[in-house]
Amino acid sequence: MFATLGLFSSLPCPERPSCSRPNCLFSHSADIPPQRQLVLPKPTPAKPTPAEPKPTLVPAKRPTAPSTPPEPPRKLQKVAPPQRPLPVQSSSRSETGVPILKVNAAQSLVAIPVRQTMLKTLYDHFVVLYRAILPSNPSLASDHALKQEEEVYKKSTKLTYRNAVIQCVAALKRRETPTSINHPSVGTEDEIAARLEAQKSIEALRLSRELLEPFVHSLEELERYGYFTKIPDGPGGDQPTQEGKIAKCERCGQYFLVKHEQEEEKCIYHWGKAFTSRVNGEKVRNYTCCSRPADGEGCSHGPHVFYDSKAEELHSRHPFSFLKESDGNGKLDVVALDCEMIYTTGGMRVARVSVVDGSGKQILDELIRMDEGVHVIDYNTRFSGINKENHATAVLTLAAVRDTLDSLIDTNTILIGHALDNDLKTLRIIHHKCVDTALLFPHRAGPPYRRSLKDLVREKLGKMIQMGDATQGHSSLEDAISTLDLVRWYILNKQKSAIHADVKR
Repeated sequence: MFATLGLFSSLPCPERPSCSRPNCLFSHSADIPPQRQLVLPKPTPAKPTPAEPKPTLVPAKRPTAPSTPPEPPRKLQKVAPPQRPLPVQSSSRSETGVPILKVNAAQSLVAIPVRQTMLKTLYDHFVVLYRAILPSNPSLASDHALKQEEEVYKKSTKLTYRNAVIQCVAALKRRETPTSINHPSVGTEDEIAARLEAQKSIEALRLSRELLEPFVHSLEELERYGYFTKIPDGPGGDQPTQEGKIAKCERCGQYFLVKHEQEEEKCIYHWGKAFTSRVNGEKVRNYTCCSRPADGEGCSHGPHVFYDSKAEELHSRHPFSFLKESDGNGKLDVVALDCEMIYTTGGMRVARVSVVDGSGKQILDELIRMDEGVHVIDYNTRFSGINKENHATAVLTLAAVRDTLDSLIDTNTILIGHALDNDLKTLRIIHHKCVDTALLFPHRAGPPYRRSLKDLVREKLGKMIQMGDATQGHSSLEDAISTLDLVRWYILNKQKSAIHADVKR
C-alpha cells in the first residue's frame, strides 16, 4: 500500500471525542486550536428611492388618430414547392468561366493538375472560336471544353495525352468562326465528325421509285391532310382576278375592296403565329413575332390581302390539271419541289418554283410571271424572299412553267415536299404519288397540325434554314433540298431500325 500524506492530521476530527474509526485521518489531539469562524458582513439597507408618480388612467391629451384609411388586406402569394437537391456533377463551372474537373484522382491516369491545365487551354480556344455566339450561349465554351477534354482523355494514354490536346487546339484554330449555334464549326471534334459522316450517308443515298414506293401516302391519308385528289367541275380560269370586289383580309379579318394599289399601312396584323404557354401556372397566348398577347393590337403594317382555300375558288382563278401520262420517254422517277407565293388580286399565287432530282441536283428554279390581269398586292418578302426588283425579271407564266414540268415529270413520278399540298394547289396540280415530310414526321396533335420544316431540319439534320430576315425571306431551292434530305434521313433510320429489330430476334 502507498503511504498517506497526512494532509488531514492538522484538522480536528469532527466527531471527536466519540469517533470510533480506527486509524482516523483527522487529529484527536486536544492541543489543536479551534477553527476560526467565517464572519459574513451584514448587508446595509439601501436608501429608499422616491416612488414615481403613477400614470393616470386617462392621458392629459389624447393622440390624434391618423386620417388615412386602413390598409387593405394583402394578397397571399403563391409559394413555390421546395426544390429537390441537385445531384453532384463530375465537374463544375460558372456560366462563363473556366470549368473545373471533379474526378477521382486515384482513377485518373493523368495527373489532375495537368488535366485542369489542358482543360483551361481548350476553354480559352473555344471562347475565341465562339466569340460571335457566346453572348446568346454563355455556357457553350465551358460545355464543349469539358466534352472535348473527356474525348481526348479517353483516347489517350499518360504519355500521349498532352500532345493529343495540342493537336485538338490546332484543329480548333483551323475552324471557321461560327455565326449561329447550328454552324458546322460548333461542337467537339467527335460531334463534328459524326455530323459529317451522317451527312455523307444522306448525300450518298439516291432516292429511286422502288425505294420510295413503300412510303407513298394513300389517297385517304392525303385527303385527311387537305390534299385535292380530284379536279373540280367546270373549265376553270373563268375568274382570274377578284379586283373590284369585296374580300376578307387574311391578316386582320377586315373586309376590303380588292384593288392592285392597296394602302400600304391600312392593315395592322401579326406576321407570326399565336402560341400557348404557361406563366405562373396560367395559360396565356402570345404571338411568336413580338411576344404580345393574342388579343392585343398587331405589330406590323401592310396592305390588306386575301387567300382562296376552296378548290372551286382556286380552279376559277387558274384551272387544275393532272400531270401528263407516262409516255416512256425517261421522265424523272423522283423529284422534290418547293414554291414561294405572293399576294395578288387573284389571291395567293405562285411566284417561284424549285425542283431537284433524287440525288439533290437542281432541275428547275424559275420565277413566275403573273397571268394577264392579275396584279401583285404584296410580295410577302419576309417569307417568299421575292421583291419587286427580282420578280420583274420573271419571264414564264404559270401555264409555261406547267409545260416545263410536263417535260420533266409525269403521273408515275413520286413528288417529295413539305406540306406538299400547298405547293400542288398553287401550281394547280392534282397528283396522287406523294411523299410529304409533314406526314412522315407528324405533329403530336395530329392533322391538321404540322411541324415546321425549319424545326424538322434543325432536329433531324442539325442544320439551320430559313434564316433570312424580313428583306431576304426563304429560298424554295434550299427548302426543296432540305426536304429531300429529310426523306433520306427517314429511310436510312428506318433501315437501321429494321436491322436492329432483326438482330434482337
